[in-house]
Amino acid sequence: MARHVARIAVAGLLAAFAAAAVLAWGFAEYMRPGPLSSEAVVVIPSGTSVDSIANGLGEVGVLAEPRVFTAAVGLMGVGASLRAGEYAFAPGISPREVLDLLRNGRTVVRRLTIVEGLTVAEVMRQLLATEGLMGEVGTVPGEGSLLPETYHFSYGDSRDAMIARAASAMAETVDELWARRAPALPLADAREAVILASLVEKETAREDERARIAGVFVHRLRRNMKLQSDPTVAYALTSGDGPLARSLGGDDLATVSPYNTYIVRGLPPAPICNPGRASLRAAMNPLETDELYFVADGDGGHAFARTYAEHRRNVARWRKTRGQHSDSGS
Repeated sequence: MARHVARIAVAGLLAAFAAAAVLAWGFAEYMRPGPLSSEAVVVIPSGTSVDSIANGLGEVGVLAEPRVFTAAVGLMGVGASLRAGEYAFAPGISPREVLDLLRNGRTVVRRLTIVEGLTVAEVMRQLLATEGLMGEVGTVPGEGSLLPETYHFSYGDSRDAMIARAASAMAETVDELWARRAPALPLADAREAVILASLVEKETAREDERARIAGVFVHRLRRNMKLQSDPTVAYALTSGDGPLARSLGGDDLATVSPYNTYIVRGLPPAPICNPGRASLRAAMNPLETDELYFVADGDGGHAFARTYAEHRRNVARWRKTRGQHSDSGS
């Protein structure tokens, strides 16, 4: 009897030693750097089980022993706290660090940049081509309603949510700038300011010219002159689907459209693009000027004039410069 008890005791002791050894090995594996040699980006879908997460990470080389990860999650009772999403796993990441990453939901941050001057149609195409965004676009927003900006998002965010963010950012920016607008502007409301800003955005990309060009347009509005803005004609011809793939000709200026400011007095009925913050600010705080005309100067900027005679000289100079560029093949 005594021998039997002794054998049981020895067996129990050996089992305890074995369990301790397994625990020690498991803990060492849990803390030890993993086998990953270079960064791996993995998407964990919503609803994925702990076993599936562990096995998937094992298959891509993040975990050497998926069962160690599964056991750690079970012992700590944190399976429900693991978050779905897109994760970037660093080389050598340990199972402990993997668990910490998934519990805190530190997913990959993606970026989408909406460039100043794009039309809504162009932005919609960009959204549809952006990897990581999901879902179709529900209602296409109105022209000029999206703020050009860099937006951060996570894998799986919806396209409609991105549109809502850009629209909200535009509304907030317009409200903020409209509240600090210059006095006595010939604009009925903030929407007309956005329309004017869209013309400014399309006319120049130079920071030092925006307020000045806005000032010319404001001066013409006050004098009830036609704005004669070439980008409005291009918009009339393309309906905002994209850039006009050629230069404007004389016949284009006669295009019958409410957007053609060579024919229609005042502002067009809606924006012709999504203007950025700088152009919005320029439209609501234009330079006070008596200039009425501007034309490209052939050097990336514009030549401004107070009189039509001066403007014609600037146009002749620009045509001469353009002819020289054509002769040189540029």
